Amino acid sequence: MAKNSPESSSAENTTDVDTDVVAGKGRPTPTRKEKEAARKRPIVSNDRAEARRNARAAMAVEREKQRVGLANGVERYMPLRDRGPQKRYIRDYVDARTSIGEFLIPLMFLVIVISLFPQVEVQFASTIMILFFFIGAILDGVVLGFLVRKKLRERFGEDKVEAGVRWYAAMRAFQFRALRMPKPQVKRGHYPE
Repeated sequence: MAKNSPESSSAENTTDVDTDVVAGKGRPTPTRKEKEAARKRPIVSNDRAEARRNARAAMAVEREKQRVGLANGVERYMPLRDRGPQKRYIRDYVDARTSIGEFLIPLMFLVIVISLFPQVEVQFASTIMILFFFIGAILDGVVLGFLVRKKLRERFGEDKVEAGVRWYAAMRAFQFRALRMPKPQVKRGHYPE
């Protein structure tokens, strides 16, 4: 008899209502039209000046990331000519040695300063000096190219050496060490294995 009493039926109704409130969202399901309207936003913002500033800031951050990545030798940020294990080996080999060509630019500045002296003999001597230095740098680049090609054959195989490795090594050797990109990853004298 206690089951049919009004007090027990009201207790059952309260528990049913409580579970419905907990289980429900408390709001109606949005229609497709409402959902599509909420998703829509303009391709170009209404404030074009602000959008331009945001785009420039984002591009500046990306360029800085690329510059730092290139300087640190991250393959993803390098141009195609610098990518790959052979090019990395060449860079490390060239950076480990002291090349004559890397002193060519500072010597040229010295010759320009010397050429300002009025004595013809001093100017002639500086011109002859730069000529011999330039010939020595070219010979050093040629020898470096043959050495690098030989090392690449030993390391990667006779038929797997890429084209243009001698030129790549010589051009890196002619650059001033502090200005090379990607920056040298090895110290002088620490040749790659």
